[in-house]
Amino acid sequence: MIPMARPVLGVEEEAAVIEVLRSGQLSLGPRVPEFERRFAARIGVEHASAVSSGTAGLHLALRGTGVGEGDEVITSPFSFVASANVIAYERATPVFADIDPRTLNLDPAAAAAAVTPRTRALLPVHVFGYPADLPALETMDLPIVEDACEALGAVHGDGTPVGARANPAVFAFYANKQMTTGEGGIVATRDPALKQRLDSERNQGRAPDMDWLDHDRLGFNYRLNDLSCALGIVQLDRLDGMLADRARVAASYREALAGIEDLTLPCEDADGDRRGWFVFVVQLPRRVDKDETIRALAAREIPAKPYFPAIHLMSYYRETYGHREGEFPVCEDVASRSIALPFFPAMTQSQVEQVGAAMHAVLQSGS
Repeated sequence: MIPMARPVLGVEEEAAVIEVLRSGQLSLGPRVPEFERRFAARIGVEHASAVSSGTAGLHLALRGTGVGEGDEVITSPFSFVASANVIAYERATPVFADIDPRTLNLDPAAAAAAVTPRTRALLPVHVFGYPADLPALETMDLPIVEDACEALGAVHGDGTPVGARANPAVFAFYANKQMTTGEGGIVATRDPALKQRLDSERNQGRAPDMDWLDHDRLGFNYRLNDLSCALGIVQLDRLDGMLADRARVAASYREALAGIEDLTLPCEDADGDRRGWFVFVVQLPRRVDKDETIRALAAREIPAKPYFPAIHLMSYYRETYGHREGEFPVCEDVASRSIALPFFPAMTQSQVEQVGAAMHAVLQSGS
């Protein structure tokens, strides 16, 4: 069976990890600041703070805006659940706004309509690696934390890389992302004060000049270790090639899936925006059953997954915040029809064609 995802790992990554193992310093060592410097330079910002996951990065970056109990943060209901969960961590309220039907990102008009006197910040998501409309969102004059966990390599229409604007932006390095550290994430920022705060709070609230057991603020164990950072340093050297390979696979998918009636493919780049390819998600025709389609593909040895469900309709958000069907119709329609197909840099043309043939067969049969 074709895998859903597969990282690109070679002898260079192996050697880098072994070097750290042999050094005996697995955490709080030199690889962390080296990885941070290289990543910040890659994005085009002054600072970066490596953390244990994208979720940890979003949590710390949101705390850095001052969000707290009783505040509201506007975000997308079409995302991985972590982008909403981190708001709840701070006892603030996630306020959802509907998405743009083409880009699947937060609709700026819907976000503006959701603003209340309690709104403290915006948390837009660059869904599936396509740049969110930050220029429009920035006109709302609210603090912004960018969830760029899926968008490494994406570029805004004005040529600015996603993550290089004035807002803190969070990237993630799970094994299916554009690059991997196994687990892990990073917050990119231009603000030295935020960098100092992030570095402290990821390490239990300890400042650089304090003793190991001395801590002057509330913090968390959100550190990223040297093994992961060593892996990340090598992956950064590979990144251009991996991004190019992902774009190649995506282009092959467009050809392989052409002609399937009412199948919606990921939107093309437009107005100068460029996607950093993360996953290849399609929206099935409304005439077919999503679960039956996934089962029919699996019978042909093609894995596929629902991607994403609507966050506001998950049990916790229904029960805690009283959400219901019909609140965000664009999101709900897209979520009801979206599936992710196998996608990774080393995917071959024949594998793409195999997936395409299966999709043609399953959808033309009306499954």
